[in-house]
Amino acid sequence: MRVVHEPADGDETRTLATDIQMAEGVLAKVRGLRFRRSLPDDYALVFPFGHAGRRDIDMLFVRTSIDVLWISDNRVQQVKTLRPWIGFGLARADCVIELPPGVADGVEAGDRVLVESEDS
Repeated sequence: MRVVHEPADGDETRTLATDIQMAEGVLAKVRGLRFRRSLPDDYALVFPFGHAGRRDIDMLFVRTSIDVLWISDNRVQQVKTLRPWIGFGLARADCVIELPPGVADGVEAGDRVLVESEDS
């Protein structure tokens, strides 16, 4: 699997992450990246939801900054870098993706971000 960024302005498509972890259960979604000291450069934690809704991300017990993408229908709704322990973000989304800090540089609202399987 990989997370792919397709800019709305037609610039070149790029891969944001290839080491993908899915947070599908309730406990996995609550835990998120809590208690981790660092993240691999090509890592993404993907939170898939069955429908769009208000999705919040807090940084309590998260020890490193992260970039967060809120996605709805494969379109970026919001991009935010959250600081350890005190960061908070909220946006409407059907999928949230957490990445190492700086990975989402250049990703903007309206761009497409897709989670692709190996055979896509």
